Amino acid sequence: METQSEELQAREEPVALAVSVDDFSALEERVRRAVDVVKRERQARTAVEARLSELETRVIESEVRATQAEAQLQVQSPLVERLESEMSAMRVERDQVRERVERLLKQLDALEL
Repeated sequence: METQSEELQAREEPVALAVSVDDFSALEERVRRAVDVVKRERQARTAVEARLSELETRVIESEVRATQAEAQLQVQSPLVERLESEMSAMRVERDQVRERVERLLKQLDALEL
């Protein structure tokens, strides 16, 4: 009887080992897929971090330019006000000159009559 049991056990072991090999292959495939997913996620995260870094750099550059523009505005604002004042004074002077020229022309017209 013991020989028959030993034969049965010998026959059952390769079957159990074949199932174990299949299970191991399936597990190995799952591990490969998991590794691929982790690699893709790391690459995506690296790309997002690089894009974020680029955007942060652009924001900082924009803030620097805005600060420079504000400084220029503060420097040039008095100049603009002065030029506007001068322009207004020149308009007044132009109107006065126009009136004087018109009066002179009227006097010349009166002489020709």
